[in-house]
Amino acid sequence: MKNLKMSIAAMLLLAVSFTNAQEKEKMNHDHGDMKMDHSKMMNKNSDAKAEAILSDYFNLKDALVADDTKKAAQAGTKLVASLKAFDMGSYTKEQQKELADIIEDATEHAEHISESAIDHQREHFKTLSKDITDMVAITGTKSTLYEQFCPMYDKGSAWLSTSNEVRNPYYGSKMLKCGKVQKTIQ
Repeated sequence: MKNLKMSIAAMLLLAVSFTNAQEKEKMNHDHGDMKMDHSKMMNKNSDAKAEAILSDYFNLKDALVADDTKKAAQAGTKLVASLKAFDMGSYTKEQQKELADIIEDATEHAEHISESAIDHQREHFKTLSKDITDMVAITGTKSTLYEQFCPMYDKGSAWLSTSNEVRNPYYGSKMLKCGKVQKTIQ
């Protein structure tokens, strides 16, 4: 009789443990979903900041295409503000480190563009374009972008565009259509 009571007690204990384990797993699963939703919400905010940076970058590129030093300087100033407002909180630690380096470098080049003559603006735009391309590789984008390339400027230079039609920011009106689309980013 004693063995039977021990067996029943052991079975009840196992049943309670199994039920608790299932409940705990369900709670963790539900919590995981909530955490995932929160993460998605944060990414939308970060993506909006990344999209603002891209918008300012394209305004800068368009000013250089138009040979407009003043508008390029203004766009550079606006880009500095967008870069400084970028929130990396929803990215992994490794991505945050990479993004911090990219943002720091891009900010420095945008600051130079905001204070320089057009030839110097274009020199800094080359490195800035690499930084923005690297940022997009981490953050992604809602738009289709075209990485374009001019073989003539400084032994070859790339930039991003929202159009597959080449409009060269390095030479502007001098060689407006010099270059090609080398990559589509979606």
